Amino acid sequence: MIMLVRVDTQLHTPMYFFLSHLSFSDLCSSSAVGPRMLADLFTQKNRSIPFVGCALQLFFLYMFVDIECLLLAVMAFDRYKAISSPLLYTVDMSSRLCSVLVASVYLLGVADSVIHTSLAFHLCFCGSNEINHFFCDVPPLLLLSCSDTQVNELVIFTIFGFIELSTISGVLISYCYIILSVLKIRSAKRRFKAFSTCASHLTAVSVFQGTMLFMYFRPSSAYSLDQDKMTSLFYTLVIPTLNPLIYSLRNKDVKEAIKRLKNKIFS
Repeated sequence: MIMLVRVDTQLHTPMYFFLSHLSFSDLCSSSAVGPRMLADLFTQKNRSIPFVGCALQLFFLYMFVDIECLLLAVMAFDRYKAISSPLLYTVDMSSRLCSVLVASVYLLGVADSVIHTSLAFHLCFCGSNEINHFFCDVPPLLLLSCSDTQVNELVIFTIFGFIELSTISGVLISYCYIILSVLKIRSAKRRFKAFSTCASHLTAVSVFQGTMLFMYFRPSSAYSLDQDKMTSLFYTLVIPTLNPLIYSLRNKDVKEAIKRLKNKIFS
C-alpha cells in the first residue's frame, strides 16, 4: 500500500497520503511484536529478552498503536471535508495541513509512549522475571512488579481514556456532519457513492476501536490474562494485516492502481 500510493500519481490525494501513513504504522506495530514472538514460539531453549529490548518493544508498540488510533480520527475529518465541500477539498486539505496533522499525530504518539515506557521501567522487579505474555506489555509487567503500581494504572487509564475519548468523539462528530451532508444530496446514486468512500474507514475504525475499548476499559473483575493475550495478539498482528486488505478490496481506486502497476511491470 505504501509503495502503491508513492508510485501511482492518481493516488496523490490527502486520503491516500493518510492511508500510506496508516499502513506504515501497521507495518511498524506488527514488526515490533511479530518477529520476536515467532522466534520465541519456535525456539525452546532461549526465550529471554534483554531489559533494553523489552523497553524498546514496549516503546515502539505503544507509539505506533497511538499513531494508528489518532490517524483514524484524522482520516474521518478528511472524509468529512471531501464529502461536505468537494469543490474546496483540495484547498481545505492542503499538503501543508496534511503534513502538520501527520507530524502532530507522530509527536503525540512518541510523547505518550515515552510516558508509559519510562513509568513502567522505573518500577522495581524483585521477584520472578518471567513475563506471562507473548511480548512486553504494561499489564503483565505491572503484575511482575513489587512496587506500588497505582500511579501507572492511573496514568494508563487517564491517557488512554483521553486518546480514546477524543478520537472516538472526533470520528462520531465527523460522521454526524457527513450524514447531514449526504442527506442534502438529491441523487440516490451520488448518496451511495459518498457513503461508499467511507465504508473502508468505518470498517477499520470499528475493528480497531472495538478491540482497544475491550482491551483497556473492561471491568477489572472481568480481567483474564489468557483473554488479554488473545486480544493483544489481535490488535498487534491481525488488525495491521487486515487494514491493507480492507482498503484494497473495498476501494475501486486502489484496485485500478494495482492493475496499472501490474501492467507497467509486465510491459
